[in-house]
Amino acid sequence: MYVWTGTGLLPPAVRPYMHAVHAFASRTDRIADEGPPADRVRRFARWRADTMADLRSGCSDHPLRRAFVDTVRRWDLDRGLIEEHLDAMEAEAEAPPVFETFADQRCYLRGITGTFVQFFAPLLGAQGPEALRLASLLGEALQLMDVFEDLPLDLARGRCYLPREDLRRLGLDVADLTRGERREELEELVGIQLARWHDLLEQAMPVTGTVAFECQPFLHTTLLGVQLQFDEATLLGARVLAEGVEPLTSTGAPCRRPAWPGVGPVPRHVAVIMDGNRRWAGAHGLPADQGHRAGERAVMRLVIAALRLGIRHLSIYTFSTENWNRSQEELAALFDAMADFVARGIEWLHGLGVQVRWCGRRDRIDPSLASSIALLESVTSNNDVLTLTVCLDYGGREELAAAARALAAEAVADTLRPEDIGPADLARHLYVPELPDVDLLIRTSGEQRISNFLPWHLAYAELLFDPTLWPDFDLARLREAVTAYAGRERRFGGSLPAPAHAVEPARTG
Repeated sequence: MYVWTGTGLLPPAVRPYMHAVHAFASRTDRIADEGPPADRVRRFARWRADTMADLRSGCSDHPLRRAFVDTVRRWDLDRGLIEEHLDAMEAEAEAPPVFETFADQRCYLRGITGTFVQFFAPLLGAQGPEALRLASLLGEALQLMDVFEDLPLDLARGRCYLPREDLRRLGLDVADLTRGERREELEELVGIQLARWHDLLEQAMPVTGTVAFECQPFLHTTLLGVQLQFDEATLLGARVLAEGVEPLTSTGAPCRRPAWPGVGPVPRHVAVIMDGNRRWAGAHGLPADQGHRAGERAVMRLVIAALRLGIRHLSIYTFSTENWNRSQEELAALFDAMADFVARGIEWLHGLGVQVRWCGRRDRIDPSLASSIALLESVTSNNDVLTLTVCLDYGGREELAAAARALAAEAVADTLRPEDIGPADLARHLYVPELPDVDLLIRTSGEQRISNFLPWHLAYAELLFDPTLWPDFDLARLREAVTAYAGRERRFGGSLPAPAHAVEPARTG
């Protein structure tokens, strides 16, 4: 289960207990899933009986169960949830489940993983019925992720974890899922499942605000992993039935996948004004800082989406010169989210072949954060799969004024004649001289202005204003934007359309 990859982000005082829970869950899952059916049922019944006996006595001769029992007693965890979880696991060990309706599937998702996430939620500081309800929803979303990852293997073994009601409504049977025919119906079937997965994730989002502050990075990492897998399943569509979703690595880092062959031209340089974090937080009943953390996850999703769609340059408006006017509390939350992104992003971005550049003023950012970003730039400087330009403490007018001052200084020094100054001379004095012109600008949250963002580079950009709040912006939204871009004729003031950019193959070396 992906949730365990972020255990290292938990406080040291919590970590060993989460490892104990993880070890018990992994062993239970293996016993329920491996071996001939008769042996599996017998071994699981024994494992269950021994576990419950150990919980009653408060001790165990089995080292793994001993750590688990100690965790349950120290944290006063709900043993009823363990029994509910074991009931669901035992039923699956006996025979693959068959769901008639989505409600039946929800019961399975809840029993297998919803109960278990709810069980360990108190280790994270979650208390109260609402926190536990949200934890259960997160567990359901996680289990649905596992269903998508294992679809080909399960179907090959005669197991179908999709509601039969959905198949019948589309005139499908289980055999149709592996033949790959009737493409339109299969796409609709997968779309129904993705919509439900998205809904579960959406409902579970506020869970991050129910746990202790020091445990929130663990949940943010968990949610990011599920969101990345959801995006990949969305990109695959009906192909997910035959290919599944490649699991994330053991560290939680996404695999480097080649660009997805699309239809029509792909913008070489996409710039994004990320708007709507605070409104997203308010809509979910969360404080603004949680909106900024969710926005950080959306940036990571955007990077993966850009790589999959074959985009080579990505620029994001992270913090404007005008943003200094916000409250000190919100500024602290913004910069904390940025520092977390940089700290966790160095290995992640470098592994994906992303080169990171800072575009903006460097004299007003906290020296610690500035040094971290400079290190990120240095570590990734030779990467060439995607260039990510982070516009931090950036203002377009100030950038142009600084470039004009530099040209004036050259003129005063008599190294450049004013009458010789051309666009290329000004461009070489911009914050990132090699930054190419923007092909497509996307602004989220429905606002329709460029807000002093890259005015020089936006001269001939196509503009797209998306009503989606930034934390909800995903691969599907980016693909829709790219499709809209492909349908526009770009003449650049001439009478003939400009040549389109084809998808460039991702470089993996």
